[in-house]
Amino acid sequence: MMNPLPRLAIALDGTSVEPLEPILDQLHGLPVLAKVGLSLYTAVGPSIVHHMRMAGFEVFLDLKFHDIPHQVGLAVAAAAKLDVALLTVHAAGGRAMLEAAAESARGRTRVVAVSVLTSLSPADLPQIGIDGDLQSTVAKRLQLARDCGLAGAVMSPHELHLTRDFPKSFVRVVPGIRATAGGDDQARTATAREAAAAGATVLVVGRPILSAADPRAAAEQILAEIAASGESHVQSR
Repeated sequence: MMNPLPRLAIALDGTSVEPLEPILDQLHGLPVLAKVGLSLYTAVGPSIVHHMRMAGFEVFLDLKFHDIPHQVGLAVAAAAKLDVALLTVHAAGGRAMLEAAAESARGRTRVVAVSVLTSLSPADLPQIGIDGDLQSTVAKRLQLARDCGLAGAVMSPHELHLTRDFPKSFVRVVPGIRATAGGDDQARTATAREAAAAGATVLVVGRPILSAADPRAAAEQILAEIAASGESHVQSR
């Protein structure tokens, strides 16, 4: 049985670990995941996962694997050996790829499928060959992730309602969390309180914490919002 996931993932980006060290020191001891994305993993390599683990953090490896099923299966197996808590593949890879990912990860890590990048808006979809509307595209990919046996999926806060009938155990990872919704390269955003109240399992936050004068205080504020949202939900039943 894998441990419960922390509710907050800190998006750690960059091309080296050195600028992140002061932030990691400040965040030490908080119940958060260290999210390692493409830029940091490509620059540093797999050792970055070990580094984060030694610093006391569980790791969310966000590499969005999207390749033929055999390659993705091998990649997921390799990532699982790094002892990561959470790992992303891309739902656009299709059923066989997602099933290969689920089989390779079974019992060793949680794999979640990215539905549609939160940087994309409805106007972007025709440019990448998607004729359907955004909500229906996300809904189909979320259902596919569930059918293929993945642990969960990544979606914007505006699509959480599409998982209303999914099991509670289905991990709902929500990026695009901002102090106020909108305002940058993320097209579909919400505040931490809004996303938590809508049912997000893991909230991904980067700039609002990393750019804060006091990153620990910023992280604690978001954790408090998540907790308060849960209490409000229970009280409103």
